[in-house]
Amino acid sequence: MRTQSLYQPHFGHGSYTTRNVAKNTDIGKENGLISELVYNERQPAVAQLLLPLLLQLGKQSRWLLWLTPQQKLSKQWLQQSGLPVDKMVQLSQISPVNTVEAMEKALQTGNYSVVLGWLPELTEEDRLKLRRAAELGNAYGFIMRPQRDISPTHGHCSTLKIHSSLYH
Repeated sequence: MRTQSLYQPHFGHGSYTTRNVAKNTDIGKENGLISELVYNERQPAVAQLLLPLLLQLGKQSRWLLWLTPQQKLSKQWLQQSGLPVDKMVQLSQISPVNTVEAMEKALQTGNYSVVLGWLPELTEEDRLKLRRAAELGNAYGFIMRPQRDISPTHGHCSTLKIHSSLYH
């Protein structure tokens, strides 16, 4: 399986000097992203915001991984959304603790353009591991957080929704 970089360097018409090479030897470390999406069942924003990105990433030669311990994706929704069903991988029925480790390993491999994970509350160490794994694998990682997991002490958060029709 071949992989495709999310980062496409754009160089000017001038020469690329040795000094610039030294500065840019860690280009791979600039790749990859971990983001947390907080969503609410009553608001359709996740599908509206996330779907265009998933469609774009689906054009790559890599897989799209969904780590959903509690739900199963609806194949009908995937087909209707235009996402490449043949590039989708879903792991369900795994424990939440193992989901964090599975997300880290999947991000590191470089085999996935994006990994969406419904994870338990994370420590700063877990977040750092996921961030490093995403950079190493040049992948996007989305930590999906239902609003019910937000404590009232965190204040107001933007919310996004995943329609229940995504699952069956």
